[in-house]
Amino acid sequence: MRLTDILAFALRIGELAFAGTVAGLTGSYLHSTHGTSNWSKKRFIYTEAIAGTAILFSLLFLCPFATSFIHWPIDLLLSTSFIIAFGLLAAFIRLKHCGSVWNWQGITAGSSSECAQFKADLAFCFLASIFFLASAVLGGWVVRRVRTARVDGVGARGQKWYRSRV
Repeated sequence: MRLTDILAFALRIGELAFAGTVAGLTGSYLHSTHGTSNWSKKRFIYTEAIAGTAILFSLLFLCPFATSFIHWPIDLLLSTSFIIAFGLLAAFIRLKHCGSVWNWQGITAGSSSECAQFKADLAFCFLASIFFLASAVLGGWVVRRVRTARVDGVGARGQKWYRSRV
């Protein structure tokens, strides 16, 4: 059980880092387009809202009392939300004529071009969705394993329910 706790903690740290990066990159774009219509920025507003929600839940689930793994449906929902944001941002990159979504040349060369920032935002959005999906799979697996152990008459720590410690 300790290995799953360590893995869950590492996944939460990754989720927090990637969601924070998505929030920062998306917020930077929203700030630079401050005077334009909100209707043209709807996909970025959605991405920013999902990133903020993901940061909130990642911080909540990092707390020591949240180690029960019953929150895997929220992880699955956030993973799906990030995949939707990924699709929305990928469609926007296609409209901007930034080349292929999977062409990463020039993204790390110190380029501050708009296309490089969009592609970085897209990459971190994808990574956040993968980490939330991995956390959901881990949580679902742990919950299923604990339920199966209890049905078999063995508790979560390998003890029979009727055995006395006296």
